Amino acid sequence: MIEVFKTNVQEVEQSKMIVGKLLEHFPNSVINFDLEDCDKILRINASSFSNQKIIELLDSYGYHCEVLL
Repeated sequence: MIEVFKTNVQEVEQSKMIVGKLLEHFPNSVINFDLEDCDKILRINASSFSNQKIIELLDSYGYHCEVLL
């Protein structure tokens, strides 16, 4: 399952921290950012995860995140 999110993450260091935190919650996942994209894309490839949980986790770190339709 792959999901793509729009975020307001701007810096590479921020994205690395967030990927690390998300991997703590979803350890068998492939997670990455495309900060070159205008939507600052977060991609998650995992067997199972909750979109709402991803959004809540990013929110808890002070970042906006929404499913990209």
